[in-house]
Amino acid sequence: MKWMQFLTPAKSLDYQETEAYIAEHPSDSITLLDVRQPSEYQESHIPGAVLIPLPELTDRLGELDPEKPTLVY
Repeated sequence: MKWMQFLTPAKSLDYQETEAYIAEHPSDSITLLDVRQPSEYQESHIPGAVLIPLPELTDRLGELDPEKPTLVY
């Protein structure tokens, strides 16, 4: 997966840790990245999440702010 070379690996967070992280950081200071398919995103997503389906991620990395932490789901 070519896109992995552009991201810094981090430990996984469980649901409670993720919820706490989001609550502790202003929404404009982090990126919530949804890599599922558009139909899944439409059905349900975290408010404010950016949709970039995983197969498109390599071509769309420029849309992400490298200065912000990115939570991917």
